Amino acid sequence: MYVARIVAHSDVVTEGLAGIRKDKEMQDYANSMRSLTQSAIVVVFDMEGLRKSHPDETKLGYHVVGGDEERSLQGEEYLSFATGTVGPQLRAFTPVYFNDRQVGAVVVGIHIDDVERAVAESRNRIFITILLGMVIGIAGAVLLARSVKKTLFGLEPAGIAKLLEERNAMLYSVKEGILAVDLSGRITMANEAAIGMLAAGGTTGDPIGQEIDTYIPNTGLTRVLKTGLSELNQEQDLNGVHIITNRVPILVNGNIVGAIATFRDKTEINQLAEELTGVRSYVEALRSQAHEFMNKLHVILGLVRLESYDQLAAYIKRIADDQEAEVAFVGKRIKNPVVAGLVLSKLSKSREMGVCMTVDEDTMMLSEPGALINHELVTIVGNLIDNALEAVQDAAEKKVTLAIHDMDNMLTIRIRDSGPGLEKDVKEHIFKKGFSTKADNRGFGLYLVYSSVKRLNGSIEYMAASQGTDVVVAVPLRHRR
Repeated sequence: MYVARIVAHSDVVTEGLAGIRKDKEMQDYANSMRSLTQSAIVVVFDMEGLRKSHPDETKLGYHVVGGDEERSLQGEEYLSFATGTVGPQLRAFTPVYFNDRQVGAVVVGIHIDDVERAVAESRNRIFITILLGMVIGIAGAVLLARSVKKTLFGLEPAGIAKLLEERNAMLYSVKEGILAVDLSGRITMANEAAIGMLAAGGTTGDPIGQEIDTYIPNTGLTRVLKTGLSELNQEQDLNGVHIITNRVPILVNGNIVGAIATFRDKTEINQLAEELTGVRSYVEALRSQAHEFMNKLHVILGLVRLESYDQLAAYIKRIADDQEAEVAFVGKRIKNPVVAGLVLSKLSKSREMGVCMTVDEDTMMLSEPGALINHELVTIVGNLIDNALEAVQDAAEKKVTLAIHDMDNMLTIRIRDSGPGLEKDVKEHIFKKGFSTKADNRGFGLYLVYSSVKRLNGSIEYMAASQGTDVVVAVPLRHRR
């Protein structure tokens, strides 16, 4: 069609059909265009359908054949299939105008075999290209999938989603604060516990994306990034909040890609440690009794070597009588074996500390009230006795008295010491968490006592005695076992 348009608009053809140029010029021009474009035919004909050019000069002056030329003589441009002088062709017709008047038409044809061959070649190329593209695409997809799967540790999307949910649930459920930074020192993750502890120290705002040294000075994470060394169980002050922290580098394929810090409020750790009063008391009892027993063994060994058998017999009898009497006395008045064992351990400890600790003769605890109350009673009695023993260390007369009364489902615990007593301003803060008149990192014993008493719906009162302090705890026993 393009070739037909070019021929139809050439001056040689338009002027030739208008009678201005000779037919020979049109014949030469048409043949040269056919040769250049490798067309089957390039034929120029007038309004009567008579050929003015043709590849075969013997057919000049004759009417075009094929029967598909009429529409072109009516000024229409189109494509058609027809059989001409050189066989079946795909033909393009376009009209020729001179001074806005149609003077003829041009037909350019190519063999059907050439069209089919070109279509077949194009089809083959397209098919090969598609097939090759599919092979390359599949191979690339397989390699990419393997690479991605290797990067994701072989996890499928469902597994990744599940792992992410579990990771988030774990991070935000633990009580430890967790902070992670990337290689540039920017915070990439902070759980709720960390944000809460930072807020308690006055550091507010969203930490994600912040420079760690700007957001929280002196965290040590930048140092871990540089050295690649872990820093474990380090104490740190976050604007007044004392924490115990662990800092470790994050390694991927042996390379440092970040660092993570886990930390917890040191106050809570101290509180947890003091909540182990029961176990600690049992350990102290064993240690005190072992120390006391070793001293007695040394005395016995000395008497044996001196062959003072009469004194040895008397000494052993006295030890046995004292021990039996003490155990019998406590066991008879305190029927709760847990509390009785605790009291016996404190009696041993008091002797080791040089304190005269006695159990009031009116003491009476009828039975074991239950495991839950037992745990709270161990905390209450253990901490109060420890406080009393420490309070009399500098007193001229070191005395501590314990009395327990169980009447009308009400358990009353009274501990009296001969210490210096409490000042009025101290009594107002004695049960506050962390308050202590002794040293730093103390002040949890009485707080634990107060918490246990409140959990049992009881009451606690500090009273000034004639000399020292008198503490009275009253606990209702509604669920006696």
